[in-house]
Amino acid sequence: MARGIAAAIPTATALLLWVVLHLRTAHAATYTVGDSSGWTFNVESWTDGKSFRAGDVLVFNYDPKDHNVVAVDQYSYDTCTVGEGAKVYESGNDSIELVKGENCFICSFLSHCDSGMKIHMIAH
Repeated sequence: MARGIAAAIPTATALLLWVVLHLRTAHAATYTVGDSSGWTFNVESWTDGKSFRAGDVLVFNYDPKDHNVVAVDQYSYDTCTVGEGAKVYESGNDSIELVKGENCFICSFLSHCDSGMKIHMIAH
């Protein structure tokens, strides 16, 4: 009898792991930044009224000749600067998974961030 239970433990563990991973994915939402306008100027208020969770995905659509997306910290967001080690996205169709806590993104092209091409949210 004990041998049968011992043999079932790896299967039960694998099943539990699958359920946990599936539930996390099932609850994640995908948002297109700027909706139909995409990642563009004056998108800063796009986050208003939205509630974000860790694991949600932001999709940034833009022309890579004209813009980029840079994941920055709060200071860089506030000052529209790119700090050392910031992650730069340049594909024109970037999908970025939110982490728990602060998530800040700017366009680092000259004057774009200052023109409202930046978003900030707290993911719970």
